[in-house]
Amino acid sequence: MTYKKNQESSLSIESRLAQIGSVDEPVTGAINFPIYQSTAFRHPELGKSTGFDYIRTTNPTRAVLEQSVAELESGDAGFACSSGMAALQTIFAMFGQGDHLIVSLDLYGGTYRLLERIMSRFGVSASYVDTNDLDALERVRQDNTRAVFIETPTNPLMMVTDIAAVTSWAKQHQLLTIVDNTLLTPFFQRPIELGADIVIHSASKYLGGHNDVLAGLIITKGTEVSEEIAFLHNSIGGVLSPSDSYQLMRGMKTLALRMERHEYNAITIAKHLQQHPQIAQVFHPGLPAHPGYDVQNRQSSGNTGIFSFKVTDARYIAPILRHIKLIAFAESLGGVESLMTYPTVQTHADIPLEIREAVGVDDRLLRFSVGIEHVNDLIADLDAALEAARLEVEGA
Repeated sequence: MTYKKNQESSLSIESRLAQIGSVDEPVTGAINFPIYQSTAFRHPELGKSTGFDYIRTTNPTRAVLEQSVAELESGDAGFACSSGMAALQTIFAMFGQGDHLIVSLDLYGGTYRLLERIMSRFGVSASYVDTNDLDALERVRQDNTRAVFIETPTNPLMMVTDIAAVTSWAKQHQLLTIVDNTLLTPFFQRPIELGADIVIHSASKYLGGHNDVLAGLIITKGTEVSEEIAFLHNSIGGVLSPSDSYQLMRGMKTLALRMERHEYNAITIAKHLQQHPQIAQVFHPGLPAHPGYDVQNRQSSGNTGIFSFKVTDARYIAPILRHIKLIAFAESLGGVESLMTYPTVQTHADIPLEIREAVGVDDRLLRFSVGIEHVNDLIADLDAALEAARLEVEGA
């Protein structure tokens, strides 16, 4: 079932985001769509349905969220899942014994874990390459390759893939293209408009935006892939609850405002750290020195609020994490509060050491999810922690 939206597709994305969940609800005229906390729905008579039968298959609150995200990403269908990992599992369930996937080299550790420790049990294999290198894609492509899975920018090294180039190459070989759009959101990047077949989000991050909801989203383009994901979504059952669907819609209403502040803060701090004597390297696609800068500007209208940096001495890491105060030492990203993560022992711990270090995820790397606090306060907090770390190390 679809609902009449109080918006037109010609509206700007800022207006469409603000109007998420605001539908033409004729009974009460509610501005915010209600939470339908019901597992079952009454049938009018034998052989007839209201469009809702059982909560796992669909729910009115979840349906409004799914319709909204499909429209925002220029897709045909949306599917709300109980977590980002549940969304990944639903997508990967499309593949089976003997299938092969090509996957971004710099990759979130949870995705690597799912592929190597779970999907491998079902005969699915993966090759990890720089997906911006079409020659590398061709070298690892096999007769049994079914899809290309892209993170762009990647987590945590912010590698950028030319989505249009990869989707064009994939279509030549009848391969699906799956893009993780978590770090940019549809406010800044819409991979389906660049040829992708499936977009995925860990919606717990920027879309929810407040570090208080666990959710994943899948958006599909094309009848066949949409029907397949619908079948798997219902059959596997990792669906999002009505209350979490409502909370996610509530968070998304302010996405435009938040992403603009995240972007500004992150770029400002990244430029500051580029000049800091204790910082060896900064990874952010919004910096002109970044190798993916031109591609990023071509395919996206803005930049993420997360970036990584390497300190000049690994001994700085522990005291930095101990001395930051406004910034929290915590996992996750994309919330209004600033968080700092040490990928090598947290988000990427499941990736073997030799692979991590070959990519560049080493013991000097910190990942910074920049929140919406005042940028001067964040810089002051970082500078104080770096100075405290320097004094500790020099005094050792």
